[in-house]
Amino acid sequence: MAFIQPGKPTQNAFIERCNGTIRRDLLNAYVFKTITEVRTMAEEWRIDYNTQKPHKSLGYKTPADLLCEVLD
Repeated sequence: MAFIQPGKPTQNAFIERCNGTIRRDLLNAYVFKTITEVRTMAEEWRIDYNTQKPHKSLGYKTPADLLCEVLD
């Protein structure tokens, strides 16, 4: 297992980017009352993020669209 030094987020920039996106789009946008509510909203966010939101790194396609192209 690789060790990432405290205070060195650039050692794993991919995960830090993902964490920042989740924090900004989901965790900071809502006030949750139960863990079940967090899980439900997180699943809805994940589905929306992967099926509705175009990603610049994918040529402004959604991950789901890109997957369909690859499988065809």
